[in-house]
Amino acid sequence: MGKDNKKKRSGTVLTNVFFVCIGGVAGLLIGRYFVVGALREGFVDLLPALFLLLVGVYLATFLQILFHEGGHLVFGLLSGYRFSSFRIGSLMWIEQDGKMKFRRLSLAGTGGQCLMSPPPMKNSMFPYVMYNLGGVLMNLITASVAAGVALLCQDMRLVNTFCVMLALMGIAFALMNGIPMRGAVNNDGYNALDLGKSPQALRAFWLQMKINERVAAGERLRDMPGDWFLMPSDEDMKNSMVAVLGVFACNRLMDEKRFEEADREMERLLSLDSGIVELHRRLLVNDQIYCELVGARRAERLDALRDKAQVKFNKSMKNFPTVLRTEYAYALLAWHDEKKAGEIRDRFEKMAKRYPHPQEVDAERELMENF
Repeated sequence: MGKDNKKKRSGTVLTNVFFVCIGGVAGLLIGRYFVVGALREGFVDLLPALFLLLVGVYLATFLQILFHEGGHLVFGLLSGYRFSSFRIGSLMWIEQDGKMKFRRLSLAGTGGQCLMSPPPMKNSMFPYVMYNLGGVLMNLITASVAAGVALLCQDMRLVNTFCVMLALMGIAFALMNGIPMRGAVNNDGYNALDLGKSPQALRAFWLQMKINERVAAGERLRDMPGDWFLMPSDEDMKNSMVAVLGVFACNRLMDEKRFEEADREMERLLSLDSGIVELHRRLLVNDQIYCELVGARRAERLDALRDKAQVKFNKSMKNFPTVLRTEYAYALLAWHDEKKAGEIRDRFEKMAKRYPHPQEVDAERELMENF
């Protein structure tokens, strides 16, 4: 397992380095263009100019994230998908009971997410390319439009400069999401490539979206069709799309409170050379910690599971229901700190008021009251 984890961490590090390089190059080009323009205009004090630069970069980045997720939405609708939810940062809009509702959700490694309900499968196929690459296409389209406006507005310095920023950020986002890369969450290019290679991956992707659709409608995993949660073979688990079904199968066991079986399956899956992405891997470890706390409660295993990397991840996902539930159980059962547990419970209830899936909150609350 150590060798596999090192390989996955190495891939994630390379992905992060690539993203930093692309973002850095875009930032340098923007900065050089802006500073040269400021000097040409005769600015003596560059502080106001640099402030405008930072504001412009932030706004251009936000807009390209918005355009990217909007691209998934537009091209998904054109491909026959139906809207489910749309998130930018932690701001989320979700359709529930025929109404659009505003909620809050943050996921480490993601700047946004557009989830949709897929069209029916026909002959084991359904459209997937335009939905997956819609964000990249929209980034390129908006970058091209921004570059055109910049050329037309060369005499309007602020408009010209901002459009250059928007164009460069659009290209950067297209590269970061279009070139197939693995990370905490696989990017769009990797997903599209993966789906084109494997019928099993395509079916797994369709099932994931159907499960997300039912979750958005308020249904718990334990109440969904059982054949959606069949554990893939060890060989199939090497595919990142299929691996998500293995994660969902473990999640369903947790929802059914079959903790011993869930713990065994999670231990087995995490020991494999599999396609489980880092985000799901760390959330499974949280479930393992919970299972150990309500089971044998072996101190040496708890320490091994809750290592520095896991603690760091939990901090980055400190308002996620699964993390809060496990931290609550740890404070109460491992540390015997009722005050700390109470503080975490208060954070959980505060989170519950704005979390998009109330049935997930109910499921986690049941687990918090299980001991």
